Amino acid sequence: MTEPSMEVPSGPKRPAWLTRNVKVLCGVSFLQDAASELLYPILPIFLTVVLGAPPAVVGAIEGLAEGAASITKVAAGRLADRFDRRPLIGVGYGLAAVGKLLIALATVWPLVLLARVTDRLGKGMRGAPRDALLVEGVPKGQRGRVFGLHRAADTAGAVVGPLVGLVLYEALDHRLRPLFWVAVIPAVASVALVAAVRDPRAGRTSSSSTRPARTPWRSLPRPYWRVLGVLLAFNLVNFPDALLLLRAHDLGLSTAGVVGAYAVYNLVYAALSYPAGALSDRLPRPLVFAAGLAFFAIGYLGLGLIHTSWLVFVVLPLYGGFAACTDGVGKAWISTLVPDRQQGTAQGLFQGATGAAVLLAGVWAGLTWGADGHLPLLVSGGIALALAGVLPVIARARTAAR
Repeated sequence: MTEPSMEVPSGPKRPAWLTRNVKVLCGVSFLQDAASELLYPILPIFLTVVLGAPPAVVGAIEGLAEGAASITKVAAGRLADRFDRRPLIGVGYGLAAVGKLLIALATVWPLVLLARVTDRLGKGMRGAPRDALLVEGVPKGQRGRVFGLHRAADTAGAVVGPLVGLVLYEALDHRLRPLFWVAVIPAVASVALVAAVRDPRAGRTSSSSTRPARTPWRSLPRPYWRVLGVLLAFNLVNFPDALLLLRAHDLGLSTAGVVGAYAVYNLVYAALSYPAGALSDRLPRPLVFAAGLAFFAIGYLGLGLIHTSWLVFVVLPLYGGFAACTDGVGKAWISTLVPDRQQGTAQGLFQGATGAAVLLAGVWAGLTWGADGHLPLLVSGGIALALAGVLPVIARARTAAR
C-alpha cells in the first residue's frame, strides 16, 4: 500500500513580470542614478559660481549632452536588435562612470561639457538595449509595471544620491569638488553588476547566419509613428532639469536647499513611478501620460510665477508627478506598438528623437533665460497644459475610428 504523498506548501509566487533581468537592472540603475544625482543638483551651481560660466552655458551643456545621447540611442537601438545586448549595456554604464571621473577633474567649464557628453553617450548606449531586455518575455499588459518598477528603483537612487551629497556637503565644510569623487564609487559598482544580466540571445548573434536582420525604420507600424510625433512635440518644450534647479537657486535657496528640494522631487517621482506604471496597465496609457503633462504644467508655471524660495518645496514635488506618469509609461506605451524583434530599434528611435527635442529645448530655454528664467518656464508650462487637454481627446477619437 502506497502512502499518500505529502505536498509541501510553496511560498508566494513571484509575479511573472518580475524576471531576473528586471531585478538586476533595477539594481544597476539604482547605483548609477545615485552617482548621477549626487552631483546633478550641484552641477549648475558649480558651473556658474565656481567655474564662472553664464546660465546660457548651463542650458547649452545639458542640451548638447542630451543631443549626443540622442544620436547614440538611435544607433544603439538598431544594434540591440542584431547583437548581444549585455556588452552594449556594460559599455554604456562604463562611459557614464568615466564621465563622472572627468567632472571630478574639471577646472574649466569646457571639461564639464566633455564630461557630460561622455556621460550621456553612455546613457544613449545602454538605454535601448536595457529596455529591450526589461520586456523580454513580459506580456504587453504587464509592461507598465516593469517600467514603473525600474523607474522607481532608478529614482530611488536619485533620492539617496542627493541626500548623501547633502550630508557630505555639510560635513566637508561646503566644498563641492569632493562630492564628485564620491560619485565615482557607485558608478563603478553599477558597471560591475551588469555581469549578472542574462541575455537569452547571447551567443546566437555571433555569426551573420544566425544574426537577426536589421529592422528598416519604414517597417515600424503606423501607430508607433503617430505616438512618436506627439511625444516629440511635447519634448520640444521639456528643457533639462538643471535649469529648474538654477531657477530654485535664483529664488534664494542655498546650495543645501537646492539639493534638498531636488531630493524631495525625486522621492515623489520614485514613490509614484510603480503605481503610475501599474495604472497604465489598467487604463489607457495616453490618459496616464496626459496626467503627467498636467503635473509638468504645474511645475513649470509654478516655478515661473513664484517669488518665495520655500514654495520650491511645494512646486518641485508636484513636478515629480510628471516624471512618474510619463517616463516609464511612455516606454511601456512604445513597447506595445511594435513586435519584440523591433524593440531595440523602436525604443532607440523614440529615445533618440525625444532626446534631440530636449536638446533644442535646452538651447532655446538657455538663450531666453534672461535674469530669472520665468519666460521660458511660462511658455513651456502653457504649451504642456494645452497638450494635456488634447491628448486624451485624440486617443479617444483614434480608438473610436478603429
